Amino acid sequence: MSNARNPYLIPFILVCSLFFLWGIPNSMNGSLIRHFQFALDLKRWQAGIVDSAFYFGYFVMAIPAGMFMRRYGYKAGILTGLLLFAVGALLFVPAGNIRVYAFFLFALFTIASGLAFLETAANLYVTVLGDPKKAEWRINFAQTFNGIAIIIGPIIGARFIFSDLDTKQLLATKTEAELAIYRAQEAQSVQMPYLTIGLILLAVALVFWLTKMPEVGREEEQAAHEKVTVGGLLSKYRHLSLGVLAQFANVGAQATLWGYFADFKLDFSPNEHVGLTVAYANTLFGVDPNVTPEKIANYHASFAMILFLLGRIAGTSLMSVTEPRKVMSWYSVAAVGLVLAAFFLGGLAGVACIMLTYFCQSIMFPTIFALSTKGLSAAESKLASSLVIMAIVGGAVLPPVAGLLSQSGGMKMALLVPLVCFVYVVWYVMKGWKPAQA
Repeated sequence: MSNARNPYLIPFILVCSLFFLWGIPNSMNGSLIRHFQFALDLKRWQAGIVDSAFYFGYFVMAIPAGMFMRRYGYKAGILTGLLLFAVGALLFVPAGNIRVYAFFLFALFTIASGLAFLETAANLYVTVLGDPKKAEWRINFAQTFNGIAIIIGPIIGARFIFSDLDTKQLLATKTEAELAIYRAQEAQSVQMPYLTIGLILLAVALVFWLTKMPEVGREEEQAAHEKVTVGGLLSKYRHLSLGVLAQFANVGAQATLWGYFADFKLDFSPNEHVGLTVAYANTLFGVDPNVTPEKIANYHASFAMILFLLGRIAGTSLMSVTEPRKVMSWYSVAAVGLVLAAFFLGGLAGVACIMLTYFCQSIMFPTIFALSTKGLSAAESKLASSLVIMAIVGGAVLPPVAGLLSQSGGMKMALLVPLVCFVYVVWYVMKGWKPAQA
């Protein structure tokens, strides 16, 4: 379809690129959590604060992003997000030299602040760029590019961040002075990947700055006289307030499973591996005789991301012929069953169940977003969008809870967090989604 017939085509393509870009740092957090445990000499729960700093950025900046977009429009929000994202990535260069954990957390917070702008703008933008009846399909299609990107994050971690060092052997055989040298080298290994990401983002920001982006619904929004407030929206729209909680639970479950995946793998099955994953890693990277358990765990995480992408492709295809909410209900019920199976089975079967959960998670975020913001006016939608994005703070709150649970009963106990979260998501998609005023 030519751009003359569809003025939304080029903007839609550009916005889809944003979904790809923010998928990379989201899926690299799991690598950082495992990596920082050795590089910065952290306990597991301390390293889990990586997710807390990251997702807390969404909580702090989502509402300012919505208010900013109401005043200046989608394009300004996207450009602001890209620049903040780039600055945060570039901060990893001095952070790697200084080796202060708080500096790394500040860099991650800055990245997440940029992503809060991008996700508040882009998730809503794709739902309004065309027929409202196809909003759920469009956002799931755009999120497919996010699914492609998140496969790359664990690969970057395995190939460019994790070294060939066996950390358990180092801790057992090296002196404190020797360990300090190795830790410094490991801390600096994050610099080049994030420097590359930062430079790419600056180039993409330039493309957006030079491109005309239609401000859909801008006239209606400016003509509206009612004052839109956070409290007013949450009290007026029951499906929005319940949807914010559903997104909180969904992202909390996702951040727990993704952020601690390497720990699940190393705890459940350190020496046995899923055959398809081994074949995938050997095909993609060649046979590595010196591969470490951490690298193998990251290859499993990368393969799980492929399942995530396949789940999103399958879900988006089903949504073109079936009501999106029904597809979402099938996926969420399956997620509950898989987490339960992982809890009771453990071992390699438990790892496989956790990997299959990625397939089920794939359509949850975009579908919850679309259901939560359904039926709102143009004047209300941007602030409502920021509320749903703010709920991403679930990824900051719940992983540390899972980390603390793992201290008392191993990684098996950490699965209780995503289990409770997915149960609530099942209820929301079956009962709580109905667009009715409170």
